[in-house]
Formats: sequence, structure tokens, C-alpha cells
Amino acid sequence: MKAFVTGGAGFIGSHIVDHLIAQGAGVTVYDNLTTGFEANLSGHRGHPAFQLIRGDILDFDLLTRSLAGHDAVFHFQANADVRGGMEKTRIDLEQNTTGTWNVLEAMRLHGAKLIVFSSSATIYGEPDRFPTPEDAPLIQTSLYGASKLAGEAMLQAYSEYFGIRSIAFRFVSWIGARYSHGVVFDFVRKLRQNPRRLEVLGDGKQRKSYLDVRDGVSGIFTAVERFQGVKGVFNLGHDEFMNVLDLAQIVLSEMGLENVEIYTTGGERGWLGDSPMVHLDTRRIKALGWIPGIAIETGIRSTVRHLLENPWLLERR
Repeated sequence: MKAFVTGGAGFIGSHIVDHLIAQGAGVTVYDNLTTGFEANLSGHRGHPAFQLIRGDILDFDLLTRSLAGHDAVFHFQANADVRGGMEKTRIDLEQNTTGTWNVLEAMRLHGAKLIVFSSSATIYGEPDRFPTPEDAPLIQTSLYGASKLAGEAMLQAYSEYFGIRSIAFRFVSWIGARYSHGVVFDFVRKLRQNPRRLEVLGDGKQRKSYLDVRDGVSGIFTAVERFQGVKGVFNLGHDEFMNVLDLAQIVLSEMGLENVEIYTTGGERGWLGDSPMVHLDTRRIKALGWIPGIAIETGIRSTVRHLLENPWLLERR
């Protein structure tokens, strides 16, 4: 396989690259390095099967030239800031929706036949079924979620029209090495600035599922290798979930902090579009032989340690 990984210098994308290289694939990373870091790929510099192209998926000409000769695309370049769409209302449309169309059209032009797509649990909005299955109603509460749902729809259309095999994954929040945004990141950064006080958005009772990146990558490649259909959609999350205040206590414990004042901003949501409960039904991916193996608390603790050992991640955001 010769694989093309958009967003391959990012948190999840770089782990996808690690796995592909380890399996003997040729890999081209295509990343604008806005939120990704070349340091995440440092172990592959000089490898004959690896190359890095600095480019944006909105640059259709460069994207199309760069994608020539590849068999599969792992599409992970996107805007990942759910809250950002309230101020920059075009960012999700451009980076997530138009960008995904650009990738699919470049694939069509060059005959690439597999796309693996990073969708999101946010497309469920605020569901009333937990764990939430893939066939739950998709009622949008954020521009980010709407853009991911539009991306899934385009994958399905290109599969029907042009025979491109597509596998979309609806993610919960991921944690682990190279993690560079999200609640654990925010808590560690705040506590390094002020170890006596921690602000928690919302009432802290929001219940979320978190998945260690090692389990997540395992789930992705389980589906890539074992799913036999043309169009697949899979939830990818943990059997467990945790409220934000309990997560904060784990972060405090791992950082060795005591007597910290925890201040909640109030309300059942941290921001508009923040679902108070995220817990996905993963029976579909489990039927292919995958199960998460790393407990949420274990993943949180290892994430905190990684951030403390790599403070440059906190300083460059």
C-alpha cells in the first residue's frame, strides 16, 4: 500500500503514520502544520518510504499533484476546535466540508480506491439514547458536527458514483501521547499557570467517554483490514465514561497537587454545542474483533505525564 495521510503531523494522524510505516507501507504526509508538528514525525525522517509535504487541503492543485500514485487516503486534516465555529463561521465549512470534497475529487482523478475518514460523535448532537448507536438520529447542534456529517455524506456519494471504498469513524475524545488539545490539555495548562485554582467550564457534571490513541488506532486498522463492505460507518469509543470533575481530580493527583480550588462556570454545557453526555455504542466495531484495552483513568494519567514531559506542546498552543 502507498498511503496518503492528510493531517499526518497531528496528534492522531502521526500515530496512523507510525502504524503504516511499521506495517511496511509507503507514506506521504500532507499537512499545513497549523496544528500539527514535524516533531511528531521525527522518527521517520530519512526513511525511504516516508515523505512530508507541507500543504493545505484547500490548495486543490497542490493536493491533486501530491496525491498521484497513492492507493489509499487517511483523511485527518480538519479543524478540530468545536467551539471555534461560533466566531469563525466559515472554518468548518472550508476545512472540514470543502476540504473533504477536495480530497475525494483528487482521489477520483487519480483512481485511489480507499478513504479512511475521521468523523466525530458530535454529529449526534444531544442524543437521548445511551450508548448511542450509529443509527441514532443526527440532529446538529454545532457547525463542526454539521461539517463532519456533510463529509460523511460526500464519502457515501463518491462510493456510489466512483467506487471509492469509504470507512468513516465517529470518534469520542482521544487522549494519549502527542495530545495537543482538549480537556486534559486545558487543565494541565491552566494548572501550570496557577496550581492553586482550576476553572472548569460548565457544571463539571458533563459525562464523556475518552479513548486512548493506542486503542483508537487499533480500532481503525481492525476495520480497514476486516470490514468487507464498500461503505462503512463505525463508532469508536470506550465502554467507560467519566464526568469532568472526576477527570479533574485524576489530573490533580497525577500532577501531585492538593488543596486546589475548583471553580465551575455553571450550566450543563461547557459551551454551545457541547453535549452533556457522550457515550457511544461500539458493538459494530467490536463485531470485527476490536475492544478497548486501556482504562480511561490510565489513559488520562499517561496523557498528563506526557504533557509534563513535553512542555513545548503546552507552550506552542
